[in-house]
Amino acid sequence: MTAVTSAASTAQTRVRDTATDAKWLVPLSDLRVDDEIEQAVASVVRSGWWSMGPRVAEFEREFAALTGAKHAFAVANGTAAIHLALLALDCGRRDDVLVPSLNFVAAANTITHTGARPVFCDVIGPDDLTVDPADIEAAITPQTRAILVMHYGGHACRMDEIVELAARRGLALIEDAAHAPAATLHGRGLGTIGDVGCFSFFSNKNLPTGEGGMVVTNNDELAERIRLFRSHGMTTLTWDRHRGHASTYDVVLQGFNYRLDEMRAAIGLVELGRLRERNDARGRIVERYRAALDGVSGITMPFAPRPEVVAAHHLAVIVLPQGCARHEFQAAMVERRIQTSVHYPPIHSFTAYREESQRPLPVTDALASRLVTLPLYPHMTDDAIDAVVEAVLASV
Repeated sequence: MTAVTSAASTAQTRVRDTATDAKWLVPLSDLRVDDEIEQAVASVVRSGWWSMGPRVAEFEREFAALTGAKHAFAVANGTAAIHLALLALDCGRRDDVLVPSLNFVAAANTITHTGARPVFCDVIGPDDLTVDPADIEAAITPQTRAILVMHYGGHACRMDEIVELAARRGLALIEDAAHAPAATLHGRGLGTIGDVGCFSFFSNKNLPTGEGGMVVTNNDELAERIRLFRSHGMTTLTWDRHRGHASTYDVVLQGFNYRLDEMRAAIGLVELGRLRERNDARGRIVERYRAALDGVSGITMPFAPRPEVVAAHHLAVIVLPQGCARHEFQAAMVERRIQTSVHYPPIHSFTAYREESQRPLPVTDALASRLVTLPLYPHMTDDAIDAVVEAVLASV
């Protein structure tokens, strides 16, 4: 095998796919582990410094350069990133935060952990699964403090409208860019358009480190609050004291331990060098799916290309035809050994959030049972893509 990127191929003598479960002919996602990644981690282990230190700092610098952000803070995971963003913006009791319900539950959980209330908003439609700016505006009340958007599947929300709305109504704006590292809108990195941007490096993400995340901002005051909240509100860190740059510390607010470790930062630095090329590979696969499936047998595929958007293509999602039972479709795909998933069961449908669901979300409700996520990873072969397409058309 060869690695996906030229950078990786020069360092690699062995490549191992992690999808070893023989159940799947084509898994939903897949990691490749090579010598460059192993050596990066081994170097950290041998160094004897495993907690947040110089590699985390380097990862932050490189990620800030990638996105065009002034400040970047590596954190334990994407959920911690969103929590820190909300805390930095003073979201708390008696505040409402507007958030799309078609979303991972972490968004709502972090809002409730600040004491604020999630107010769920609808998506645009079957061609665009991002939050509807018109429904955001309809949901605003005097209690609204912030808007938390999600760039679904690595595709930009309608940020021109949302930024204008947030500015006009005096609301903070957080971007959940967990799906969108290196994606852009009008040439600006997603995550840098609002007040704070949040990223995830979970194993199935475009930039995987196992766990991990990043918070970015261009606001110096917010950056300082994020830095403090990330590490117990301490004014200096262990690495600073280890280097002799400080001998003591103060605690100026009640923070958390949301730091990233050196091993994951080392993996992140390797993966960062491969990110753009792998995003491009994902995009080519999605377009093959689109050419073969969109408009065929009643199937549609959201997110047709937009000239102002460079997407990250984290997900390949189809909308099943009306009347097609998703559980039967997915069972038929399993029979053909093709793994699928759903992104996402709407948050307002979960028991924990049914009482929070006080607004009608007709578009989300109409689409929720028809969404299916197809396999997508950068090194998918033509045979694997063809197998997925064949299985989809046979299973509808």
